[in-house]
Parts: sequence; structure tokens; C-alpha cells
Amino acid sequence: MTNPPRAAGALLAGALTAVLAGCGGGSSSAADAPPDVTVTAGPQEVAVSPTQYCGSGEGRRYDVRPPLVEVSPDTAIALTVPDDVAANGWSVQVFDGSLEEKLGEVDVDAGTTTFDGINSSDVVPPAYYLVVVEDAHDDCLLTGSWPIGFLRAGGEIGTDPTATPGG
Repeated sequence: MTNPPRAAGALLAGALTAVLAGCGGGSSSAADAPPDVTVTAGPQEVAVSPTQYCGSGEGRRYDVRPPLVEVSPDTAIALTVPDDVAANGWSVQVFDGSLEEKLGEVDVDAGTTTFDGINSSDVVPPAYYLVVVEDAHDDCLLTGSWPIGFLRAGGEIGTDPTATPGG
């Protein structure tokens, strides 16, 4: 006959071991995960996953849907990148609402983690994308790319937000 508290303890110990095995040590998934960029638009703060990123010298594409942030006119927008992206250098590319036509680009000074020199009315169409693009580095052919859709009143985002602009 099995002792219920002892069996529960053994089960808990086994579950805890399985959970801890996935943390640190031999697991590299957390270390290999691409970094997020943070966009702040007024009171909204959104973590943005990359559509492509080069980590450990290997470029990868990711199947993610860029976020869509609804904004009022003249809303302050800030884009914050991780320290390693800032060290490599980065820019903000401006695209139309279909991610097809590049409307402009702003280079951000190397080492700068936050760019806050834009507001929601700086871009003429009411629906547009800002794409954070990491500068080329190491042997990577694909650099980091984080597209973020913005929609001002009266705008309409295009139909293919998974396209990745150059970077």
C-alpha cells in the first residue's frame, strides 16, 4: 500500500526536477530567444517580437504578426531597443500601411536605446508601419527587424503585415 503524502511528495519532486531541467544549465532556448523591442505610444506599452533576427552569428526568420497600435493624433511614440541592438546601431524605417512602400528612414545614434523623436501625426498616411531595423553586424545577412503597425483615426492597415522590409 502506498503512503499518499509520500507519493504526492515524490510526484512533486519529479515535477520540480522536470521544471528545473528546463531552466539554465543545458537548455539554451531562453538564451537563444530573440530580444523584443518596446513601443510606447501615449499610455500604451507593447512588446514587439522580431520578424527576423541574427543571434550567435545565425540569421533566422520568425513567423510573427506585427502588433497594431491604435493612436490618437499627436500621440508621442517611443521605441526602445535592447542594449546589444543599440550597440550595433539601428534605424527606424517608415512604411505605408501595406509594408510595401518605404516612406522614409531615421538613423538613430549608435548606443542610443530609446528613440522618442516621433509622434503619430508625423507620418502623412493615417495607417503606417514603423520598422526598427538593426544595423548589419558580424557575418549576419539578416539583421533584426521589428515592424509595428500604427492606425490613426480614419486609417486602414493593408492586408499583408507579415512582409519583412529589408534590413
